[in-house]
Amino acid sequence: MAHQHGTDSSLPPTSDKRNSRVNFPADHLKNDQSPDSVLHEKQHEEDVENINYPPPWKWEKYFIGGYSQGRMLKFKNPNTMYKAINLFAGVAIMFYGYDQGVMSQVNLNEDYWNHMGINSPEDSSRNVAAEGGIVAVYYGGTLIGALIAGSLADRCGRIKAVVFGSMWALLGAALQASAYNIAWMCCARVIAGVGVGAIDCVIPVWSAEVSSHSARGAFLAIEFFMNIGGLALAYWIEYFADLNPNKVMAWRTPLALQIIFIIIIGVGINFFPESPRWLMKVGRETEARHVLHATRDADIEFELKSIKKVVKYEIETSGQNHYWAMLFPKDKYSRQLRWRVFLAVWLQIMQELVGIGVVTVYAVDLFQDAGFSLQLSKLLAGFNNISYMFSVVFAVYTLDRFGRRSTMVWGAVAMALILLIAGILDKYAQVKGPNQRAYGAAVAAMTFLYTATFGATWLTTPWLYPTEIFPLNVRAKGGAWSVVGWSIGNGVITMITPFLFQAISYGTLLLLFGLNIFCLPFVILMYPETAGRSLEQMDTFFENGGSWNVFRASHNIRELQIDDWRWTKKLHPEDQKELEKGRRLSSAVRMPEEDEKDARQSWKKRPAYTFRRKASNAGLM
Repeated sequence: MAHQHGTDSSLPPTSDKRNSRVNFPADHLKNDQSPDSVLHEKQHEEDVENINYPPPWKWEKYFIGGYSQGRMLKFKNPNTMYKAINLFAGVAIMFYGYDQGVMSQVNLNEDYWNHMGINSPEDSSRNVAAEGGIVAVYYGGTLIGALIAGSLADRCGRIKAVVFGSMWALLGAALQASAYNIAWMCCARVIAGVGVGAIDCVIPVWSAEVSSHSARGAFLAIEFFMNIGGLALAYWIEYFADLNPNKVMAWRTPLALQIIFIIIIGVGINFFPESPRWLMKVGRETEARHVLHATRDADIEFELKSIKKVVKYEIETSGQNHYWAMLFPKDKYSRQLRWRVFLAVWLQIMQELVGIGVVTVYAVDLFQDAGFSLQLSKLLAGFNNISYMFSVVFAVYTLDRFGRRSTMVWGAVAMALILLIAGILDKYAQVKGPNQRAYGAAVAAMTFLYTATFGATWLTTPWLYPTEIFPLNVRAKGGAWSVVGWSIGNGVITMITPFLFQAISYGTLLLLFGLNIFCLPFVILMYPETAGRSLEQMDTFFENGGSWNVFRASHNIRELQIDDWRWTKKLHPEDQKELEKGRRLSSAVRMPEEDEKDARQSWKKRPAYTFRRKASNAGLM
């Protein structure tokens, strides 16, 4: 970030360029500000106080629920509030996992097949298409719900948008549990998708905006532990329900149990704090300050001033913050938004391209193809979900400690190798013979290892990243674009996976190996590191980068003499403190002799040293 003797760097690009550079005199190292700097800071603070807040949206009163300072839960310790918010957001994300996984065994129920008309043996191609289609249309609903909620959350608040989504999800769950034909089920799946898309769009944005920038990764990773817990819960409920001789209740009961989650989310959200950034955006500064006090255990003035500065700038550019303008920009500001939209959407699509939807939704089919019986395949799929859930605990450690880029890159490398081995083993596991069981066991082990690796690396990052790169006034719309990418990726994968298993069998795993390799260059070249940086700091990168290549963008930012220029690197807490105090980052300048140090290494050590140095410069180690 750019500072000059204590001024904040989250200024709009129209501000005085001196505030985005650091020019030290020969006898620097003094903490006193110059008279010009003090005068400019006072003038800017006075300017920030004169914000022309927009009037309330005229339709806001027709949406039920919302934030009330008097109704908000109160705790003496901000850490307790953190835990309560974390737990509640986890319940919402658990519902998303439950809803996504609930169809895995419903698709295996014969009574369900009979009602949907997808059990006729003479038309296997039509049955495969119908099975995948019923699962896939849900993601059409999530896409619609996300776009609606993204706009709604910016107009009338994050909490009301969640309540809106809960109402749709409640209707969809009731219709799914009572469906009697394929048309009914498809309509119910779309309606439920609208609700879940709205909730999934807003909850990550809301939780990120009420948490501090130093804990966002761990905050979201814990939530996604509960997300996979929801997926595992849905699976085991269905497993034991399937033991019931009444096959009707075996698939209707798990679908109906979604209603419990929805009521908790739709009612409970009204007792939690609203996003302080949204409150400030609509002129409710007193309430924003109250929320920050309730959720921060440190001084809030620096963060409050940063929010106000960004709010003023973004209100002035609010005419360019519509979905259409974000896709088809007409000025520099809108082009920055399109850049962020692409990063968010493509990251979610890549999350599905690396193969997790294939392994979780169709795990039973995968294990059966490896030579296991139906009953044993169901048990293996269930235990795989439990392993998947506990693997997310590692993300609490990796995301904030190693950063987003490094976590995704090494996760994709590991998953590619695992899928390559699994695909080769699966080829032999499908051949009858004395070694079939051994090969099948190896495929199962690789499957467990793959899902655990995904849970520790790629599961949370595509949901966390959009909450960190979008500016305040379109952050909910940014979350909506993220869910759009997730919906596209999931919809395509769940639709074609039955055909892939039928057509190329073990080749499906080899295809996923190739897709993991395909995704690596995009992560390395296009995605800046967000770990350790505040939500407002990200604006500096997109305002000054000028290139989709993160290495070129870092170079451009360095040329502008902005301190925080190494956007392949995680920003550590001590570096953040230096930025806030207005001092040049100690790690911002690399001495020329360091770049040539590998030349002095022995010829045996030089390749390893060079690799480590280049990987470190790329933010991968």
